[in-house]
Amino acid sequence: MSEQDRTSTQHALEALPLRENLRGLTPYGAPQLDVPVMLNTNENTHPVPEEVVAAVTASVAEAAATLNRYPDREFTVLRQRLAKYLGHGLSETNLWAANGSNEVLQQILQAFGGPGRTVLSFPPTYSMYPLLASGTDTEYLAGQRAEDFSLTAESAAAQVREHRPNLTILCSPNNPTGTALGLDVVEAVYEAASESHGMVIVDEAYAEFALAGTESALSLLPGRPRLIVTRTMSKAFALAGARLGYLAAAPEVTDALRLVRLPYHLSAVSQATANAALQHVEVLLQNVEDIKAQRDRIVDELRALGLSPAVSDSNFVFFGGLEDAHATWQGLLDHGVLVRDVGIPGHLRVTAGTEAETTAFLTALRQVLGR
Repeated sequence: MSEQDRTSTQHALEALPLRENLRGLTPYGAPQLDVPVMLNTNENTHPVPEEVVAAVTASVAEAAATLNRYPDREFTVLRQRLAKYLGHGLSETNLWAANGSNEVLQQILQAFGGPGRTVLSFPPTYSMYPLLASGTDTEYLAGQRAEDFSLTAESAAAQVREHRPNLTILCSPNNPTGTALGLDVVEAVYEAASESHGMVIVDEAYAEFALAGTESALSLLPGRPRLIVTRTMSKAFALAGARLGYLAAAPEVTDALRLVRLPYHLSAVSQATANAALQHVEVLLQNVEDIKAQRDRIVDELRALGLSPAVSDSNFVFFGGLEDAHATWQGLLDHGVLVRDVGIPGHLRVTAGTEAETTAFLTALRQVLGR
């Protein structure tokens, strides 16, 4: 679309009776460019194993025979299998799923946010949070991090007590920095939020890539009825195209989400795909260790180049030390490597891909930097 056409479309949009809190916003979306090495959206770049492809194909074929009927509204088998995968003494009553973790978060905001209510998170963090807030007419509050983008228990809890939000979202491992929060942060935020009866959501989309010793907030669920832990099958499971996100929480939370979900929101095909994948967890997660090795390789080699990568608990690396981040981004693109310009001066983010993709990125970066 040309700039003139884009301007014309924007004017036409503004002429509609759009909700005021949506005016001036732009849709979420990373560039989708046809380049040899795509490392900008934190996808698992390893292909789905053939064994899993065969299982999903058979499962979807079986579901296809009954597509004239609505799917299981409660997706009971899927919730049972997700509970078994997560462990921690969870049962299907603790599990909920939707079309990607974004829809899970949207449903949480529909149930517990809305007009006159607020949601707090701590930028730089996942850029969908304010968009989800706008979409549900929930006021978004931007908290503060330290200069090195860290977040302590004391600081986070103090900000929750100051703002008294209806919901607080903690992204751990955080996107775009890749760093995980200690459970002390989650505990402190939950205690502070409880003073105003607020909900606390821990977004663990990248949990399977965490460094050894990093603990999940799933262990904190017992006795905390307003704590929610969200996950996804997009990353570690290499199922970004399947759009399956889920959460673990107290049973009353899943009951609340039933009040706002659309009827039969998870299609029979989505359920069949996820159910088949969950029967092959070990095969799907075999690539996780390889991805972690490439991530750590990126960190080591970026340091050797004099850059400043963050220690990462995710499948990507956030790094600084660049004089002109956008020029570096463009230089990498000119070499056929697409990474993410997250809009933070001097910083970029790169997905840890296969060994070949990682080599291509590092080779291109050395050439762009003249090193």
